[in-house]
Amino acid sequence: MRVSSRSLVRWCTAAAVAALTTLGLAGTAGAVQAANYVALGDSYSSGVGAGDYGDSGNCMRSSKAYPHLWANAHSGTKLTFVACSGARTGDVISQASSVTSGATLVTVSVGGNDAGFVDVIKTCTLNDDNACVNRVNQAKTYVNGTLPGLLDKVYGTIKQKAPNAKLVVLGYPHIYKVPGSCNVGLSDAKRSAINSGSDALASTISKRASAAGATFIDMRAPFGGHEICSSDRWLHSLTWPVEESYHPTATGQSSGYYATLKSRIG
Repeated sequence: MRVSSRSLVRWCTAAAVAALTTLGLAGTAGAVQAANYVALGDSYSSGVGAGDYGDSGNCMRSSKAYPHLWANAHSGTKLTFVACSGARTGDVISQASSVTSGATLVTVSVGGNDAGFVDVIKTCTLNDDNACVNRVNQAKTYVNGTLPGLLDKVYGTIKQKAPNAKLVVLGYPHIYKVPGSCNVGLSDAKRSAINSGSDALASTISKRASAAGATFIDMRAPFGGHEICSSDRWLHSLTWPVEESYHPTATGQSSGYYATLKSRIG
């Protein structure tokens, strides 16, 4: 029997797909090409700091935020974008009403507002080193003792509504480069204390995400060398409008959050 080169190529391709299917690898690329994607969370997910908020009002949902960037890169994706500036765990549970059983991908960032991040920054900016460290320690006590149960409710609610969806939990970066010298009015002791709050959040969030069967993405390493007081920073310092302060820039959303999400899930 004569076999053409074209037939041989088709046969080899089919055989390769069959082999990948046996190994559980076939369809991986297709799975991330299109999705029923729901983006939940706080300002780090809504894209505060990246600009272009459209008509999203106080939620400040940016067209440059990582959920939009991911959806735009995956043709056919249906994006339900309900992340909102200022959201706490209870707010995200309300946002989860937008998650349907047909969702295939859900991303979320939450916990910083519950821990009092805004008040931590305010206290550290207006007071001495001891007051700053004490306020951060108060926040860390909350993160270690109270936040785990709240996160369990968030992740549990999402899992219950969309048991077959891939749940991806994104963390927070370090805010400051330490040591560093830039005009932000904060000593290295204060910067280190604030960063230790990010460490506490990462530890708690990663553990609860793992317990829920979710994928945790730690954002501290991707933002390494790009914190406030770095030469190539991806975070705003105190800026105007003030709501954008201490949030990722458009580059932080694209080169930090989106690029890291893409590297983890495609």
